[in-house]
Amino acid sequence: MIPAVSLRGRDFLDVGDLDPAELRSVLVHAHAIKAGRWAERPLEGRHVAMLFQKPSHRTRVSFEVGIARLGGTTTSLGEHDVQLGRRESIADAARVLDRYVDLIVARMRSHADLVQLAGAAKKPVINALTDRSHPCQILADLMTLEEACGPLGEQQIVYVGDGNNIATSLIEASALLGFRLTVISPPGYEPANQVLERAKAIGSGTSQVLVSNDVSALDGATAVYTDVWTSMGQEDQTAARRRVFAPYQVNQRLMDAAKGAVFLHCLPAHRGEEVTDEVIDGPRSIVFDQAGNRLYAQMALMAEIMGTEK
Repeated sequence: MIPAVSLRGRDFLDVGDLDPAELRSVLVHAHAIKAGRWAERPLEGRHVAMLFQKPSHRTRVSFEVGIARLGGTTTSLGEHDVQLGRRESIADAARVLDRYVDLIVARMRSHADLVQLAGAAKKPVINALTDRSHPCQILADLMTLEEACGPLGEQQIVYVGDGNNIATSLIEASALLGFRLTVISPPGYEPANQVLERAKAIGSGTSQVLVSNDVSALDGATAVYTDVWTSMGQEDQTAARRRVFAPYQVNQRLMDAAKGAVFLHCLPAHRGEEVTDEVIDGPRSIVFDQAGNRLYAQMALMAEIMGTEK
């Protein structure tokens, strides 16, 4: 049974935009879609615009396939098609799209620009990635962790790497659902203080997030998660980041210390940097299940936002 919670007409810009019941509803809905227990077509006769300021593989394909399975059609617009903030203002572009489409999915460089887009658009906006957060990825991650390791409340997730958009969205999810999360980053690359403060606020002060610089802080880990050391837009920092992050590589020695933990990565992976082939291709890796679950998690999210009957 899918919980009787509706996100009808809502934007989804951050995991923290939801409350615990709403987040749980999306996850339950995603599991039901994957298991074949729910097969409605709430996007029948509806059109979705997808805006991409950054290259995309998993995000674009999973959304396009999901929209089609839900009965909708889509137009994908690259950076040179719209040129938000240059060829025309973000607000003007949003007002135009409102006249054509029923939903906007946006993968943008700047979270502030995404907020501006959502503020000007009357139609719902979904964050498909910004420099601040990656909430759709985390929906798929939570779904995958439930499949692989059971109830989230019994898990200890250890994220090793940059305090980036993935870390931000994981922290917000931990605050909402109560699973334990350790974020291990080099000094100076930890999650921002305002991210941790928001987690305390949305978690009513019960956030179970530990931030550490100690790469051996793996006690009780049920999952080890990492991401690239250098994100898109940070290419000029590549050499410096390789030096700083080298001790934080997820290799077989680290996984041996996290006995029994599964391995996650949002992909694409820079093999030989943040993770070794031995780990990502090993028997405890569930990274391709993660990628596959993007489809079901996003289908559930879109179904909830478009206000389907459950």
